[in-house]
Amino acid sequence: MSARGNADLRRIAILEAIRRQGKEWDVIAPRYGVTNPDPPWKTSLKAMCECLAASGALPTLTRRHAEDDLAQSVYSEVSSAPERELLALVHTMLNEGLVAEADLAGRMRLVRARLEAA
Repeated sequence: MSARGNADLRRIAILEAIRRQGKEWDVIAPRYGVTNPDPPWKTSLKAMCECLAASGALPTLTRRHAEDDLAQSVYSEVSSAPERELLALVHTMLNEGLVAEADLAGRMRLVRARLEAA
């Protein structure tokens, strides 16, 4: 990816599956009586972005340009900004080789199993 971004706009199967689930915070929060407009994971997302930038693994401007490109194309139908930001970050991390799709899928299975067991 260049300094301007030029994000790889190809759709990624695992992220498409997440996008299609329709579990945006502004949709599911009212079901549970939660009135906070920010999802509980938003702070962790911001911290992850800061850590990636501070380490040099994913500079802030590169990430933001990719996020803008992806939000206008691949994730344009995601209504909530935090979810778009999260999907764009993971999309960029996958494309940059910072995380492998198989590792992400495995972690998601573990988290889902914990949530369903509770």
